[in-house]
Amino acid sequence: MNLQFLGGAGEVGRSAILVNDSLLLDYGMLTGNPPQFPVGSVDPDAVVVSHGHLDHVGTVPALLSGSEWPAVHWTPPTYELALTLARDTLKLHGGTYDCPFTETHIRRMTQQSEPHDYGETFEAAGHEVTFYNAGHIPGSAHVLVDDGETRLLYTADFHTDDQRLVSGTTGRPNADVVICESTYSDVEHEDRSTVEERFVESVRTTIWQGGTVVVPAFAIGRTQELLMVLDAHDIDCYVDGMGTRVLEMLRNHPEYVRDPTALKRAKSNARIVSGRDGQRRRIARQNTVIVTTSGMLSGGPAMTYIPEIRRDPTNKICLTGYQVEGTPGRELVERGRCELNGGVVPVAARAEMYDFSAHADKHGLRSFLAAYRETPVFVNHGDRCAAFAEELRADGYEATAPEVGAVVEV
Repeated sequence: MNLQFLGGAGEVGRSAILVNDSLLLDYGMLTGNPPQFPVGSVDPDAVVVSHGHLDHVGTVPALLSGSEWPAVHWTPPTYELALTLARDTLKLHGGTYDCPFTETHIRRMTQQSEPHDYGETFEAAGHEVTFYNAGHIPGSAHVLVDDGETRLLYTADFHTDDQRLVSGTTGRPNADVVICESTYSDVEHEDRSTVEERFVESVRTTIWQGGTVVVPAFAIGRTQELLMVLDAHDIDCYVDGMGTRVLEMLRNHPEYVRDPTALKRAKSNARIVSGRDGQRRRIARQNTVIVTTSGMLSGGPAMTYIPEIRRDPTNKICLTGYQVEGTPGRELVERGRCELNGGVVPVAARAEMYDFSAHADKHGLRSFLAAYRETPVFVNHGDRCAAFAEELRADGYEATAPEVGAVVEV
């Protein structure tokens, strides 16, 4: 089996791996200014997408610009999430370098879509492929690829612990080689119930004191998780941004969430913001909780709420995910200020960080890989891939960390 790492090796973003020059696993983008896309020119016979996050699916429509259009395989939720992200990217950046596709390419993507459920083996570019629940977000999948001689397991992003929204991964299919993510290979997540307790206590205290809590959250997965947390603790809230569309979509795929009834309750508990007629500014002045995109304060409705609450230290900004270096969220956490409306301003509202990560930590990664001690492992999707590969080798694994552009035979 021949593998080409076109992105996502030694980095978090633009995941793309070409198998046997014909089957492409993921085709994402690395967000930034400017964004980065997978390297090289690729013309696959088929594409298999692990899950619906930009760094894994964001550039897929661009593959449909030629005369021959590859089939695109994914789970039903991943298909709908990919459409949502593609249309949002086109709306925000259409006609610029930041968006390497058009509405025509998105339409072709819908025509070439072939959805599959977990455990269903299908053919793609001459390979047998099977999805297994990865426990990351609804519809996320480990991808098992069999070319008749070698069985490759591409873990993509995964979590071994249960979240309120999805159950942790339990799939450990037999494989001859593993490509494993390593996002949090040097991190030990705090117990999720403890994180919830601290978050809920902080929110309740702020509300009791008369403040407003803005909860920036990623639209896919994180927004819905937090709405379920707030509902479980009887805390009313507003929800704003793309996460509202994702919330509605997920209700149509109950088999891909851990507790569909709890998700329905969470939707009923949250008041959806339309954003019309100055609604956001009025809500920001209320004594309430607002869950909104974007998770790193790099755009979205959050950029209306934050200016409204920033001057009062009674208010609070609860960040719920990793803040990439250079983003306004990272600036807020480290320096108590952030870029708003074209200028950097101080923020008196208290900023707090909560680890609601949907990735396995170092213990989760090791527990997963324990099933593959005799299997060669390629480490990708992380800032310290080489270091994690070295740690695995010290523990007896055959582990390496390819660089972007590397070609390997297995």
